[in-house]
Amino acid sequence: MTPPTQREAAYTLDKILDNASDLTIQEHTTDTGGYTELIFALFDLLGMQFAPRLKDISDTSLYCIDPQKVYPHIQGIITRKLNLTLIIQHWDELLRIAASLKFKWVTASWLIRKLQTFPRQYILTRALQEYGRLVKTIFILRYFQSEAYRRRIDSQLNKGEKLHTLRAHLHSANRGRIRKKYPQEHLNQANCLNLITNAITVWNTVYMQAALEHLKAQGEPISEDELMHLSPARFEHINLYGRFSFEISVPLTSSGLRP
Repeated sequence: MTPPTQREAAYTLDKILDNASDLTIQEHTTDTGGYTELIFALFDLLGMQFAPRLKDISDTSLYCIDPQKVYPHIQGIITRKLNLTLIIQHWDELLRIAASLKFKWVTASWLIRKLQTFPRQYILTRALQEYGRLVKTIFILRYFQSEAYRRRIDSQLNKGEKLHTLRAHLHSANRGRIRKKYPQEHLNQANCLNLITNAITVWNTVYMQAALEHLKAQGEPISEDELMHLSPARFEHINLYGRFSFEISVPLTSSGLRP
């Protein structure tokens, strides 16, 4: 469980680095609450793109390499010159940090917590922040330039919101609040919610795939662009109330699915 005083993106990075699946994660989207310049730096050093949907992005500060150069359309939001010398001097240490995270010698959440404890005393923290400002500036310029990129980030975040909506729908008792007294009970209730959520998403995924195969067999054209808009976090067909019985004698198709 994420402490309320910590940025959740650091703990998300822990989970991404602990990913045991065959999927290669290349980009992580989040809202404004999950972003810091340290996070931008660490994601980039690890070969991934951190892509937050920033609130009031027009007020966000940008950084430049050459202050003598004039940028007509964004001059008003460029605040100062990047300290490239600081990044270059500590580049080897930044790579060692990335290697330590990659090989799981340390967790990202622990590292960030330590670096932020006394940021002025740690020259490495300042080097990471400076590199993060560079990465953040490049990301924001790309965000401004590409409408397709902005839409893709929104689409990813909307899928995440659908999953939160599913969890809220499932967690209907006590108005969706965890009222247990002890942390172990909190964790147990949260894990039970995750188990049911995962069961529904797996069920939906299996049957959505079967439906797609049926449509293709009927000659329906289905493009990859259309598949991008599908989400397994649907729950309109799930009955959460009443008594449940699971009859083993219910007839299944040859694939093991219901008709």
